[in-house]
Amino acid sequence: MQEILMLEPIFVSRLWGGTRIKEHFGYEVQDSNIGECWAISAHKNGDCRIRNGLLKGNTLSSVYKEHRELFGNSEEPVFPLLTKIIDASDDLSIQVHPDDEFAREVENDLGKTECWYIIDCTDDARIVYGHNAATREELNQMLDDGEWDSLMNSIPIKPGDFFYVPAGTVHAICKGTLILETQQSSDTTYRIYDYDRVDDKGSKRQLHFDKAKSVISVDKAAKNPEPTTYEEENCVRTVYVSSEFFTVEKWTTDGPVRMGSTNYKLFSVLDGKGTVNGSEISKGDHFILTSAASSIVLDGNLELIVSFV
Repeated sequence: MQEILMLEPIFVSRLWGGTRIKEHFGYEVQDSNIGECWAISAHKNGDCRIRNGLLKGNTLSSVYKEHRELFGNSEEPVFPLLTKIIDASDDLSIQVHPDDEFAREVENDLGKTECWYIIDCTDDARIVYGHNAATREELNQMLDDGEWDSLMNSIPIKPGDFFYVPAGTVHAICKGTLILETQQSSDTTYRIYDYDRVDDKGSKRQLHFDKAKSVISVDKAAKNPEPTTYEEENCVRTVYVSSEFFTVEKWTTDGPVRMGSTNYKLFSVLDGKGTVNGSEISKGDHFILTSAASSIVLDGNLELIVSFV
């Protein structure tokens, strides 16, 4: 059985995209307006292919369907996680995502709880994270009146920050920000406000006001869990979040690291180079260590984001 699945990223042009993804990671991409890199994905809207081993050329969705033994014999009907890198050279729309129940009923998709690791950003970068309405009535009135500045909770950010964004949380990634996003495998987004922008054909993007009003949380404010850091031999491991949807950690290694592994894990190399179970890896690589591996052996100076169910 194949221990390591190296993924071929998929690059997506966006109205608010730029060149930072290819410049930061050295990807060979011609488009100058890349907004998203779907780095580890089995979603129908961006299904990555395997680029190594016996399964080379297969899509991740087909490997997940046909080789569940590589994924701990998971009973989830679709591969549950999706890793993206996002370059916001302009503000993304103010938006919200539905939970599983709403998304399955209305969109035939998973809900979308996500989280962000800030890879890099400008000194004045900010994000929208939650809102300031006390009741649903106040929320709906402020939405109807377009009181965006007073409604939205805008906060400054810096490289290395982490934000957990549960379904129902109003949010927006703003200009000058490069992030790694870990999320449920969903592509359902409800736009609330898009700054009246138009695309290259002069058309405004679709908004989803009614659906957004149905799923925005009012009774619980956006709140980040406190990270926990563990210093282990040649590895500093920071656990950012551990929820019913995913666990996300950052590993910084300095020399050989060996640990047991009981289930598959998703890895994104943010910096450095080295090896994993004997295979070479470097900045910009994304891979899955499958359940065929009983241990993880890392060597080198590496900075990785690791996620798993």
